[in-house]
Amino acid sequence: MELVVFDLDGTLLNRESEISDYTSETLKRLSERDVAYTVATGRTLHGARAILDGHRFRLPQAYKNGVMIWDPETKRVSSGATLTPSELGNVVGACVEQRLTPFVFTLDQDNESTVYHPPLLTEIEHELIRSISVGEHKRVRALDALPPNATVTHVNAIGDGDAINSVLRSVNDEPHLVAYSGIALEGQQWRWLDVHHSNASKGGAITTMKELLGIERVICFGDSDNDLSMFEAADESYAPANANERIKSAATAVIGHHDDEGIARFLRERFALDAP
Repeated sequence: MELVVFDLDGTLLNRESEISDYTSETLKRLSERDVAYTVATGRTLHGARAILDGHRFRLPQAYKNGVMIWDPETKRVSSGATLTPSELGNVVGACVEQRLTPFVFTLDQDNESTVYHPPLLTEIEHELIRSISVGEHKRVRALDALPPNATVTHVNAIGDGDAINSVLRSVNDEPHLVAYSGIALEGQQWRWLDVHHSNASKGGAITTMKELLGIERVICFGDSDNDLSMFEAADESYAPANANERIKSAATAVIGHHDDEGIARFLRERFALDAP
């Protein structure tokens, strides 16, 4: 049995961060052919739920680059390695020094996530806080209210590219942290930042899901550096034409652009979904 694993932004989703009608129909056909599929994304569960609802994503799903795995059947979250207070302090300090607002994500005892942050500085940060507030159980608090024993899964920020790169360089000096960055808005200077423990990765998450589900082979799709570990763990890996060069070099093959429904078109051919 094979498991198809999708990254979302820049891969399965189009430029408007949506699943197009053509891609939706393709997912429906995959489901009808009993082809197993799921997601491994840098998004939070709440940041992806509205996008995935109605598209038959029924298997365990990896969020925040493998920091957590959500099982939609049991409604439970399992968490991997988390940040220590010292590591968190260094990341928050690096963000504040660059006038970036750090969004600190925690996992509570009831498996809900609370986000802590200092006062917002820019309009783009207001956009981000609106997006992560999706979901009736989402809680947002002031950073000063962060409990000293909080389970911190990851830290996000968004801002000018130069500021983000400065934080990246600082985080790279931390032996047990990993940081990813990418374009937040196509054609603009805004970039996103995601920092989590080095023991958490998309590759580790799909290996866990493979064992849980008894899957023999994994086929994955991704476009950014945070997909490299997934490509290494998969049996086949495909990069859309818009992917960065490192991902293209690591891929089994490069396929169509994400904004031209490249993944869906590849799947229709790979699994003969247009056949009667």
